[in-house]
Amino acid sequence: MSLGIKFNLVLVVTFLLGITAAGFVSYNMLQKNARDEIQHTADIILEIELAMRSNTINEVKPLLAPHMDETFLPQTVPAYAATQNIRGLREKYPEYSYKEATLNPINPTSRATDWETSIVEYFKNNEGAKELIGEHETAVGPSLYIARPIRISNGDCLNCHGKMEDAPQAMLAKYGVNGGFGWQMNEVVGAQIVNVPMSVALDRAQKTFKTFMASLSLVFIIILVLSNILLHMIVIRPVKRISTIANDVSMGNLDAPELKVDSKDELATLSESFNRMRRSLDNAMKMIDD
Repeated sequence: MSLGIKFNLVLVVTFLLGITAAGFVSYNMLQKNARDEIQHTADIILEIELAMRSNTINEVKPLLAPHMDETFLPQTVPAYAATQNIRGLREKYPEYSYKEATLNPINPTSRATDWETSIVEYFKNNEGAKELIGEHETAVGPSLYIARPIRISNGDCLNCHGKMEDAPQAMLAKYGVNGGFGWQMNEVVGAQIVNVPMSVALDRAQKTFKTFMASLSLVFIIILVLSNILLHMIVIRPVKRISTIANDVSMGNLDAPELKVDSKDELATLSESFNRMRRSLDNAMKMIDD
């Protein structure tokens, strides 16, 4: 096996080990960064909806309250305002969603699905839990969700959701009496759930990973070619020249030219040593002839 082949085998094995380690680390890092980005987006959406709820309570509801005797205005309900707020986003990005899913809602559109019910039950069974983050499959691919419990901490909520007979008549006329009553203070009645699609960020991370690995492979190929050129010029060619002259001398050709040394590296030292040996051998042969 030639020196060049051995060198390339060592280089290829080293590259394979290096690219495997680099691929493992970079893939996991990119996936983690993608998930962090998705979660950050979900956090922003949730905070926007919470801000919308606060604005409804502090700004909108006081303005519309005088008109509530005539008709029920859902714009005064924080959950309604927050849900309506995201409709504009969903027109362009339908994979994003925000819902205040409740087990016993007045508005049927807020009723929790089976999957959402499991989240509400989690908060009901874990009183200290303030947030739940997870992933689940949807019709458009994997989605990350952030959920927070809806706990009755304000007695004003019971004006509409306490006893049915105490509820505003305008609200009963609009939504009926089929649900949304009997809520209790400090009871978990639902969950605020934000869903953010993961496919875009994960696909972007996958493309970045492929580009990184392709670039790394290209760099290795360039290094391999340059290394072989340099190896041939600096090592293999001088060694072949030494080998050819050594072979001639071993066959009795003492008239072979001496090796010319143009450098000061180990090969130059080897060449000088070989030249001294050849001269010593030449002198010894002449002494024998004499």
